[in-house]
Amino acid sequence: MDAREGAAPAVAVRPWEPADLDAMTAIWNEVVREGRAFPQTDELPGADAAAAFFGAQTRAAVAAGASGEVLGLYVLHPNNVGRCAHVANASYAVAASARGRGIGRALVADSLAALAPCGFRGLQFNAVVASNAGAIALYESLGFARVGTVPGGFLNPDGAYEDIHLFYHPAD
Repeated sequence: MDAREGAAPAVAVRPWEPADLDAMTAIWNEVVREGRAFPQTDELPGADAAAAFFGAQTRAAVAAGASGEVLGLYVLHPNNVGRCAHVANASYAVAASARGRGIGRALVADSLAALAPCGFRGLQFNAVVASNAGAIALYESLGFARVGTVPGGFLNPDGAYEDIHLFYHPAD
């Protein structure tokens, strides 16, 4: 049975450490370059920028494989400021070589477990690209509700606009 069928992936999700920065930056930038999931167009330029970015999050964590290699990561932070800061937002990145092994599920599950301890009442995704069927299936399987769609809200690398979906999950 593989991770998609319910087996636990051979990963441990833990808070990031400075020694993880090179791998985290490489994975983050890989997703940015692909241009199919993140809204960012600029890569993290180096270790100092990456440390500042990941360090500024409410929580940043990595999925580490059995030998300690970083296979994926997430960042968790307020979705907005002030009166809306009790709702979190998150971004997930899994190395292309590690996709399809349950790493994303482990990362999302860990971020959901971190919501209440971090002071959040829920988790909102603002821009899940409509063609990202794997992410959509994962989020829905974990109890996220699709709460809206923005027509043409995402600009693909080829210049075509695509819908984005908004999702929400309350904290447990």
